[in-house]
Amino acid sequence: MRPLLRLFALMLAMGLSAPALAQAPSASEAQVAWRLLDYVAVDYAGAVANGQVTNPAEYGEMIEFGGQIRTRLDALPPNPAKAGLIRDAEALQAAILDKADPGVVGARAKALAGAVLAAYPSPLAPSFPPDLARGATLYAEQCSVCHGVTGRADGPGAEGLDPPAIAFADVERARQRSVFGLYQVIDQGLEGTAMASFAHLPAEDRWALAFYVGRFAFTDAEAAEGRRLWESDAAIRAAFPDLAALTQATPAELATRIGETKARAVIAHLRRHPEATVRAEGSTLTLARTRLAESEAAYRRGDRKAATDLALSAYLDGVEPVEPALGARDGALLRRVETAMTDLRISISRRAPTQEVADRVARANALLDTAERALAPQEADNLASFLGAFTILLREGLEAILIVVAMIAFLRKAERPEVLRYVHGGWVAALVAGGATWAAATFFISISGASRELTEGFGSLLAAVVLVSVGIWMHGKSHADAWQTYIRDKLSHALSKRSAWFLFLLAFIVVYREVFETILFYAAIWSQGGHLGMLAGALTAVAILAVVAWALLAYSMRLPIGRFFSLSSILMAILSVVLVGKGVAALQEAGWLDVHPLEWIPRIEILGLYPTVEGVAVQLLTIAILVVGFSRHAAPKGARPAS
Repeated sequence: MRPLLRLFALMLAMGLSAPALAQAPSASEAQVAWRLLDYVAVDYAGAVANGQVTNPAEYGEMIEFGGQIRTRLDALPPNPAKAGLIRDAEALQAAILDKADPGVVGARAKALAGAVLAAYPSPLAPSFPPDLARGATLYAEQCSVCHGVTGRADGPGAEGLDPPAIAFADVERARQRSVFGLYQVIDQGLEGTAMASFAHLPAEDRWALAFYVGRFAFTDAEAAEGRRLWESDAAIRAAFPDLAALTQATPAELATRIGETKARAVIAHLRRHPEATVRAEGSTLTLARTRLAESEAAYRRGDRKAATDLALSAYLDGVEPVEPALGARDGALLRRVETAMTDLRISISRRAPTQEVADRVARANALLDTAERALAPQEADNLASFLGAFTILLREGLEAILIVVAMIAFLRKAERPEVLRYVHGGWVAALVAGGATWAAATFFISISGASRELTEGFGSLLAAVVLVSVGIWMHGKSHADAWQTYIRDKLSHALSKRSAWFLFLLAFIVVYREVFETILFYAAIWSQGGHLGMLAGALTAVAILAVVAWALLAYSMRLPIGRFFSLSSILMAILSVVLVGKGVAALQEAGWLDVHPLEWIPRIEILGLYPTVEGVAVQLLTIAILVVGFSRHAAPKGARPAS
């Protein structure tokens, strides 16, 4: 009877592996490398002790896996972190060959695994809490024949397997194993063993299996104590803000923070009740994952409009609310998230194959997991808050200052101090409106992602239109042959009360746009902690901006009037091109404009340059208008430049 059961187990394994190979795309090299690193981190201690090999077969496997890790990493796509990953892999190989202490090898393997995930993200958690009842059914049907009903590797199909089946109930092994590590093996299988890939199963089923098998090493009594600790200790709850934190956690790592007994109890509870990590108030990134899953499902059933709307909601309602905080923590990561979300919408709009859309969703989910870790409260500190507040205000404030200072300098040159109050009134009103916006957003309403993008988009485009006209006008005046006569005879009429209110409106628009953006960033940073650092960063930026404004005004007063108008017109032209690019990008993110990417153009946000046909086309049109306008207002032949 036993040989028949073993034969049945082998046939079952072969039958499961066939559809996995036929239907599922091959696992990425990064995922395979991570899985091998996790295996080395856990199993190396069973091969070497005190510098001596204790299990030759296991040690030979460790050497083989060390070489495979190096090979897999070398095959990864280009990435700024790739060279460092390869160096660390070579160091790990050397440590294995030197029979280094298991603690050293384990630490190296875990650190390298984390670095691989950071450089080449993979989904770290399910979109929803897994169904453990479904996991129990799948385990009984497809796993217990080898791994045993209670996870002790004592099933009828386990006899004679070489290497033996994994005992999920092994307490020491379970201490080192995360749910994510279990999921990776279930997803990809394990080369050189009877463990086949279960990639043919839906992702939610694979996660359900991972959570189910991850509970075998923990008792019901421990789970009951874990529930008491979870409900009574806020610090423990803070350590698991989401499912990704739970899937990444190992009992051994948690034990270093709260002790072995508590760690086992908490893990026992959460692996039985993963839904406990989903807060009642919800996370916007959790909402993003939900919308992404719904978008993919809608696309699979052929409802492209619903898929598009849900993908857009994933960004506007899920990512946009945390964009300021994420931008302050990790601007590069934010750009990768934005790009992934845009790529998904592009794939949906051009009716891409279902698998391509699924891959886009998986990529976006992986980046959301990384973003959630970057936004974790424990990551907040005064230095990060200082740098975030400082760079944001300096960046946003500089654009506004350049325009406002140019207007003030122009009025001083024109000897029209009475009109200055309109310019000052405009930027002061913008600051007051910004304060009102903050109060409203904090106490009365919630500013949606779409509202934010539309405000930025239309504000940028309106300011750009005004700057184009002002720049062309100033360029014409830079060639005035008799400037003082122009001031005496024309400027008084030109700067009528209507024109003064126009300057008020321009000052208000350009400053409010930047204030609106800054306020949203600051509100997000404040909620993350590091309040003293944020205040210090803001005050430092204000001081620098004040010095810049003073220096620009002082320099402009020493410039000949013709040179002043010439430089001002160039400044206005450059800023108009920048703003029109930013405006188009904001409207694209709000879903108001289509997106057609240009792969060969870099993304340079400081220049308002975004690699899309729409953005580049509008910027080129703006440049063309400026060239024509400047040409038409060029100095006539023989004219004497103003001085």
